[in-house]
Amino acid sequence: MESKRKFRLGQVVSDKMDKTVVVAVETPKRHPLYKKTIKRVVKYKAHDEKNKCRAGDKVIIVETRPLSREKRWRVAEIVARAEVVEISPEEITREDLAKVMPEKKPKEKPEVKTEEETKAEETKAEEAEVKPEKKAKEEKVTGLKPEEKPKEVKKAEPKAEKKAKEEKKKAEPKAEKKAKEEAED
Repeated sequence: MESKRKFRLGQVVSDKMDKTVVVAVETPKRHPLYKKTIKRVVKYKAHDEKNKCRAGDKVIIVETRPLSREKRWRVAEIVARAEVVEISPEEITREDLAKVMPEKKPKEKPEVKTEEETKAEETKAEEAEVKPEKKAKEEKVTGLKPEEKPKEVKKAEPKAEKKAKEEKKKAEPKAEKKAKEEAED
């Protein structure tokens, strides 16, 4: 009688848990509308009884009874082992490190200032702080900034005077038009 259990071929992503590995199974699927092949990756937690699997191994996992809250699969067999490059520290040279990690430039050390220089800088800073205060006082007193020249201030006019001036301005262009017409005749 044949086994009705499902099986998947995947790659071990993580082996950090005890007797458990995370296996990423990639299944190609054709999009129903656009007909483009899409890779769908699903991660399964599988039981690895002897902790033989390492990250990068190709494994076959088989469906099984629930072993824990998320484990419903177990590793049936390891199809291909991942290549692990082992280099002893003695074999690594400075040239190899330079290829992998570029050298960092050392930071320049700040110049050490004498007490006289720091005092001179402090006095300059204090003078710079005093000047804005003086400007602010002048603005409060005069209402103008020291750089600005006072402008001519218009006096408030009564409403009757404003109306009279507006009527004169309107009347002037009419009088000029009449004078031009008379001159032309």
